[in-house]
Amino acid sequence: MKFSLCIGAYQGKDAIYHLEKIKEHGFHGLEYYSWWDLDLEKISKEQERIGAGIIATCTRYFNLVDSSRRAEYLAGLKETIEACKILGTQSIITQTGNVQDGVSREVQQQAMIETLKQCAVMCEDADVILEVEPLNGLVDHQGHFLQYSDEAVSIIDKVDSPNVKLVFDVYHQQITEGNVIRNATKYAERISHYHIADNPGRNQPGSGELNYVNILKAIKETGYNGFVGLECGYTKNTDEALEEFSQTILNHVFPSGAGAR
Repeated sequence: MKFSLCIGAYQGKDAIYHLEKIKEHGFHGLEYYSWWDLDLEKISKEQERIGAGIIATCTRYFNLVDSSRRAEYLAGLKETIEACKILGTQSIITQTGNVQDGVSREVQQQAMIETLKQCAVMCEDADVILEVEPLNGLVDHQGHFLQYSDEAVSIIDKVDSPNVKLVFDVYHQQITEGNVIRNATKYAERISHYHIADNPGRNQPGSGELNYVNILKAIKETGYNGFVGLECGYTKNTDEALEEFSQTILNHVFPSGAGAR
Protein backbone atom coordinates (compact mmCIF):
# COMPACT_ATOMS: atom_id res chain seq x y z
CA MET A 1 0.00 0.00 0.00
CA LYS A 2 1.15 3.50 -0.85
CA PHE A 3 -0.03 6.77 0.70
CA SER A 4 -0.71 10.06 -1.06
CA LEU A 5 -1.50 13.57 0.04
CA CYS A 6 -3.99 15.81 -1.71
CA ILE A 7 -3.40 19.33 -2.91
CA GLY A 8 -4.50 21.72 -0.17
CA ALA A 9 -2.91 19.70 2.62
CA TYR A 10 -0.62 22.70 2.96
CA GLN A 11 -3.01 25.59 2.43
CA GLY A 12 -1.85 28.23 -0.01
CA LYS A 13 1.14 26.18 -1.16
CA ASP A 14 1.68 24.99 -4.72
CA ALA A 15 2.16 21.51 -6.14
CA ILE A 16 5.94 21.66 -5.93
CA TYR A 17 5.82 22.49 -2.21
CA HIS A 18 3.45 19.57 -1.66
CA LEU A 19 5.72 17.19 -3.58
CA GLU A 20 8.69 18.21 -1.47
CA LYS A 21 6.69 17.64 1.72
CA ILE A 22 5.56 14.24 0.48
CA LYS A 23 9.18 13.25 -0.01
CA GLU A 24 10.07 14.65 3.42
CA HIS A 25 7.38 12.59 5.17
CA GLY A 26 8.11 9.38 3.28
CA PHE A 27 4.78 9.32 1.45
CA HIS A 28 4.41 8.28 -2.17
CA GLY A 29 2.54 10.80 -4.30
CA LEU A 30 0.27 13.79 -4.72
CA GLU A 31 -3.33 14.02 -5.88
CA TYR A 32 -3.77 17.23 -7.85
CA TYR A 33 -7.26 17.51 -9.25
CA SER A 34 -7.29 20.54 -11.60
CA TRP A 35 -4.44 19.54 -13.91
CA TRP A 36 -5.40 22.34 -16.31
CA ASP A 37 -4.12 24.88 -13.78
CA LEU A 38 -0.57 23.50 -14.03
CA ASP A 39 2.43 24.13 -16.23
CA LEU A 40 2.63 20.45 -17.11
CA GLU A 41 6.15 20.42 -18.51
CA LYS A 42 7.50 22.31 -15.50
CA ILE A 43 5.80 19.96 -13.04
CA SER A 44 7.10 16.95 -14.95
CA LYS A 45 10.68 18.18 -14.52
CA GLU A 46 10.13 19.01 -10.85
CA GLN A 47 8.70 15.55 -10.20
CA GLU A 48 11.87 14.01 -11.57
CA ARG A 49 14.04 16.27 -9.44
CA ILE A 50 12.09 15.64 -6.22
CA GLY A 51 11.45 11.95 -6.70
CA ALA A 52 7.70 12.13 -6.11
CA GLY A 53 4.88 12.79 -8.55
CA ILE A 54 1.21 13.42 -9.18
CA ILE A 55 -0.45 10.02 -8.95
CA ALA A 56 -4.08 11.06 -9.55
CA THR A 57 -5.97 13.88 -11.17
CA CYS A 58 -9.57 14.51 -12.28
CA THR A 59 -11.47 14.52 -15.53
CA ARG A 60 -12.14 17.90 -17.08
CA TYR A 61 -15.91 17.41 -16.81
CA PHE A 62 -17.97 15.33 -14.39
CA ASN A 63 -21.36 14.58 -15.94
CA LEU A 64 -21.83 10.90 -16.77
CA VAL A 65 -25.61 10.63 -16.33
CA ASP A 66 -26.70 13.01 -19.11
CA SER A 67 -26.16 11.38 -22.50
CA SER A 68 -26.50 14.77 -24.24
CA ARG A 69 -23.19 15.75 -22.61
CA ARG A 70 -21.33 12.59 -23.63
CA ALA A 71 -19.29 14.24 -26.38
CA GLU A 72 -18.16 16.97 -23.97
CA TYR A 73 -17.18 14.40 -21.37
CA LEU A 74 -15.20 12.27 -23.83
CA ALA A 75 -13.40 15.32 -25.22
CA GLY A 76 -12.44 16.33 -21.68
CA LEU A 77 -11.21 12.83 -20.94
CA LYS A 78 -9.06 12.89 -24.06
CA GLU A 79 -7.44 16.13 -22.87
CA THR A 80 -6.92 14.65 -19.41
CA ILE A 81 -5.25 11.54 -20.80
CA GLU A 82 -2.82 13.74 -22.75
CA ALA A 83 -2.00 15.63 -19.54
CA CYS A 84 -1.44 12.32 -17.75
CA LYS A 85 1.07 11.26 -20.38
CA ILE A 86 3.16 14.36 -19.60
CA LEU A 87 2.86 13.95 -15.83
CA GLY A 88 3.21 10.17 -15.72
CA THR A 89 -0.13 9.97 -13.90
CA GLN A 90 -2.06 6.70 -14.17
CA SER A 91 -5.29 7.44 -12.26
CA ILE A 92 -8.09 9.75 -13.37
CA ILE A 93 -10.90 10.36 -10.89
CA THR A 94 -14.43 11.17 -12.03
CA GLN A 95 -17.68 11.93 -10.29
CA THR A 96 -21.04 11.30 -11.97
CA GLY A 97 -22.92 14.58 -11.78
CA ASN A 98 -26.24 15.20 -10.08
CA VAL A 99 -29.52 13.36 -10.54
CA GLN A 100 -31.54 14.63 -13.52
CA ASP A 101 -35.07 15.54 -12.50
CA GLY A 102 -37.76 13.75 -14.48
CA VAL A 103 -35.39 11.06 -15.82
CA SER A 104 -35.59 7.53 -14.44
CA ARG A 105 -32.67 6.16 -12.51
CA GLU A 106 -32.38 3.28 -14.98
CA VAL A 107 -31.99 5.68 -17.92
CA GLN A 108 -29.30 7.61 -16.08
CA GLN A 109 -27.48 4.40 -15.14
CA GLN A 110 -27.54 3.29 -18.76
CA ALA A 111 -26.14 6.65 -19.88
CA MET A 112 -23.28 6.14 -17.42
CA ILE A 113 -22.59 2.64 -18.65
CA GLU A 114 -22.57 3.64 -22.33
CA THR A 115 -20.26 6.59 -21.71
CA LEU A 116 -17.93 4.56 -19.51
CA LYS A 117 -17.67 1.84 -22.15
CA GLN A 118 -16.38 4.45 -24.60
CA CYS A 119 -14.05 5.79 -21.90
CA ALA A 120 -12.75 2.27 -21.31
CA VAL A 121 -11.42 1.98 -24.85
CA MET A 122 -9.55 5.28 -24.49
CA CYS A 123 -8.14 4.34 -21.10
CA GLU A 124 -7.07 0.87 -22.19
CA ASP A 125 -5.18 2.38 -25.14
CA ALA A 126 -3.46 4.89 -22.83
CA ASP A 127 -2.86 2.46 -19.93
CA VAL A 128 -4.62 4.67 -17.38
CA ILE A 129 -7.40 3.87 -14.93
CA LEU A 130 -10.63 5.87 -14.86
CA GLU A 131 -11.87 5.82 -11.27
CA VAL A 132 -15.56 6.48 -10.58
CA GLU A 133 -16.18 7.98 -7.14
CA PRO A 134 -19.44 7.74 -5.18
CA LEU A 135 -20.03 10.76 -2.93
CA ASN A 136 -22.29 11.27 0.06
CA GLY A 137 -25.45 13.30 -0.51
CA LEU A 138 -26.26 13.91 3.14
CA VAL A 139 -23.50 16.34 4.13
CA ASP A 140 -21.30 17.36 1.22
CA HIS A 141 -22.84 16.61 -2.20
CA GLN A 142 -26.61 16.84 -2.09
CA GLY A 143 -28.14 15.45 -5.26
CA HIS A 144 -25.07 13.55 -6.46
CA PHE A 145 -26.23 10.60 -8.54
CA LEU A 146 -23.90 7.85 -7.41
CA GLN A 147 -23.68 7.40 -3.64
CA TYR A 148 -23.82 3.70 -2.73
CA SER A 149 -20.99 1.24 -3.25
CA ASP A 150 -23.21 -1.65 -4.37
CA GLU A 151 -24.78 0.43 -7.15
CA ALA A 152 -21.34 1.70 -8.17
CA VAL A 153 -20.05 -1.88 -8.42
CA SER A 154 -23.06 -2.99 -10.47
CA ILE A 155 -22.33 -0.22 -13.00
CA ILE A 156 -18.61 -1.00 -13.13
CA ASP A 157 -19.37 -4.68 -13.68
CA LYS A 158 -21.55 -3.82 -16.67
CA VAL A 159 -18.77 -1.72 -18.17
CA ASP A 160 -16.48 -4.73 -17.71
CA SER A 161 -13.08 -3.15 -18.25
CA PRO A 162 -9.91 -3.46 -16.16
CA ASN A 163 -9.37 0.25 -16.81
CA VAL A 164 -12.64 1.48 -15.27
CA LYS A 165 -12.75 0.97 -11.51
CA LEU A 166 -13.82 2.71 -8.29
CA VAL A 167 -12.53 5.16 -5.75
CA PHE A 168 -13.76 4.00 -2.35
CA ASP A 169 -13.83 7.08 -0.13
CA VAL A 170 -14.17 5.86 3.44
CA TYR A 171 -15.46 9.22 4.67
CA HIS A 172 -18.24 9.38 2.06
CA GLN A 173 -19.23 5.74 2.51
CA GLN A 174 -19.33 6.02 6.30
CA ILE A 175 -21.91 8.78 5.93
CA THR A 176 -23.88 7.12 3.14
CA GLU A 177 -24.00 3.49 4.20
CA GLY A 178 -21.65 2.56 7.05
CA ASN A 179 -20.37 -1.03 7.00
CA VAL A 180 -17.04 0.43 5.92
CA ILE A 181 -14.77 -2.57 6.44
CA ARG A 182 -17.27 -4.97 4.91
CA ASN A 183 -17.73 -2.90 1.75
CA ALA A 184 -14.13 -1.72 1.46
CA THR A 185 -12.96 -5.34 1.41
CA LYS A 186 -15.91 -7.03 -0.33
CA TYR A 187 -15.41 -4.88 -3.40
CA ALA A 188 -11.60 -4.76 -3.27
CA GLU A 189 -11.18 -6.23 -6.76
CA ARG A 190 -13.16 -3.35 -8.28
CA ILE A 191 -11.39 -0.65 -6.24
CA SER A 192 -8.40 1.13 -7.74
CA HIS A 193 -7.94 3.78 -5.08
CA TYR A 194 -9.02 4.55 -1.51
CA HIS A 195 -9.57 7.96 0.07
CA ILE A 196 -9.54 8.42 3.82
CA ALA A 197 -10.69 11.14 6.22
CA ASP A 198 -12.38 10.98 9.58
CA ASN A 199 -16.01 11.67 10.38
CA PRO A 200 -17.48 14.05 11.38
CA GLY A 201 -15.51 16.96 9.97
CA ARG A 202 -13.58 15.28 7.16
CA ASN A 203 -10.30 15.90 8.94
CA GLN A 204 -7.19 13.74 9.38
CA PRO A 205 -7.63 10.09 10.38
CA GLY A 206 -7.64 9.82 14.15
CA SER A 207 -9.67 12.99 14.69
CA GLY A 208 -13.13 11.37 14.68
CA GLU A 209 -15.13 8.17 15.02
CA LEU A 210 -13.47 5.88 12.46
CA ASN A 211 -10.98 3.25 13.60
CA TYR A 212 -8.38 3.59 10.86
CA VAL A 213 -6.01 1.02 12.33
CA ASN A 214 -8.68 -1.65 11.83
CA ILE A 215 -9.87 -0.26 8.48
CA LEU A 216 -6.39 -0.12 6.96
CA LYS A 217 -5.46 -3.53 8.37
CA ALA A 218 -8.53 -5.01 6.71
CA ILE A 219 -7.70 -3.38 3.37
CA LYS A 220 -4.09 -4.57 3.65
CA GLU A 221 -5.28 -8.13 4.24
CA THR A 222 -7.02 -8.14 0.83
CA GLY A 223 -3.59 -7.80 -0.79
CA TYR A 224 -4.31 -4.28 -2.00
CA ASN A 225 -1.10 -2.52 -3.07
CA GLY A 226 -2.40 0.71 -4.59
CA PHE A 227 -2.78 4.24 -3.25
CA VAL A 228 -4.60 5.42 -0.15
CA GLY A 229 -5.10 9.18 -0.34
CA LEU A 230 -5.47 11.45 2.68
CA GLU A 231 -8.27 13.57 1.25
CA CYS A 232 -8.88 15.52 4.41
CA GLY A 233 -8.50 18.74 6.30
CA TYR A 234 -6.26 19.10 9.31
CA THR A 235 -7.16 20.23 12.81
CA LYS A 236 -3.55 21.08 13.60
CA ASN A 237 -0.31 21.89 11.83
CA THR A 238 -0.11 19.59 8.80
CA ASP A 239 3.41 18.34 9.54
CA GLU A 240 2.40 17.52 13.10
CA ALA A 241 -0.80 15.80 11.95
CA LEU A 242 1.06 13.67 9.39
CA GLU A 243 3.67 12.61 11.92
CA GLU A 244 0.90 11.68 14.36
CA PHE A 245 -0.88 9.70 11.60
CA SER A 246 2.33 7.78 10.92
CA GLN A 247 3.03 7.09 14.59
CA THR A 248 -0.46 6.24 15.85
CA ILE A 249 -1.98 4.57 12.78
CA LEU A 250 0.56 3.48 10.16
CA ASN A 251 3.00 2.03 12.64
CA HIS A 252 0.22 -0.21 13.97
CA VAL A 253 -0.93 -1.26 10.50
CA PHE A 254 2.63 -1.88 9.24
CA PRO A 255 4.63 -2.74 12.38
CA SER A 256 7.70 -3.59 10.30
CA GLY A 257 7.34 -0.42 8.21
CA ALA A 258 7.07 -2.48 5.02
CA GLY A 259 4.55 -1.20 2.51
CA ALA A 260 3.82 2.03 4.31
CA ARG A 261 6.83 4.32 4.30
